[in-house]
Amino acid sequence: MRSDKAFDTLYTRFGFGGKSLSMRMLAISLFVAALSFAASSQTPPEKEPAKANSRPAEQTKKAEPFDGADVATMAKKCVTLDTDAGIIIAEMYPEHAPESVRSFLNIAELGYLNTTTFDRVVPGFVIQGGNFWTREGGVTFEIGSRGRRTLPDEPNKVLHTRGILSMARGEEANTATTNFFILVGDAPHLDGSFAAFGKVIKGMDVVDAINKAEVSDEKPAKPVRIKQATVSPCAPMS
Repeated sequence: MRSDKAFDTLYTRFGFGGKSLSMRMLAISLFVAALSFAASSQTPPEKEPAKANSRPAEQTKKAEPFDGADVATMAKKCVTLDTDAGIIIAEMYPEHAPESVRSFLNIAELGYLNTTTFDRVVPGFVIQGGNFWTREGGVTFEIGSRGRRTLPDEPNKVLHTRGILSMARGEEANTATTNFFILVGDAPHLDGSFAAFGKVIKGMDVVDAINKAEVSDEKPAKPVRIKQATVSPCAPMS
């Protein structure tokens, strides 16, 4: 139990000389209030709430369907592009460009290519697709982040001939993302510089039709849409 000497000190500090009950109670109240104020001043401030429109914290890479697939598994897969102009089916070359094939299979399987368009057309040369920002309804943060993920360059020995799928990229190294092109004619000047990763095995007539569309500065007047992209086992060659 606290002794009266402690309270006597309080009376003196606060200017109370007497020891009446009322004076004692007032001194005790002041002492408790002082302790409460000291404690509250040492409490750390609450964390500022996140703003409703703040950017989500950077997340670790999300696992995708073909992340652990080996070359043999990926080589057995074909990708079907169901477009407004018809069906295009392509086989994959993971033995030459494994990471490009892995990425293409992943974005097709996850549905990220659905409703994107062939937004670049160079007559007699290529049609180009894979731009997530052409998706109907825009892109989510997740899809946008995936669309900015870069791939390592994979130049290889596959010749850039008619029907070849290859990764589009900037002039700097390792800048390929999800954009790809399909050749409508031979392009030997691309050999050994770009990652050829597959070839059209059905639907080159569709590719040709898309390539013949009306364009202005490589932009089609009416871009052809990929309604749906699917991954499935390649059918046996007849």
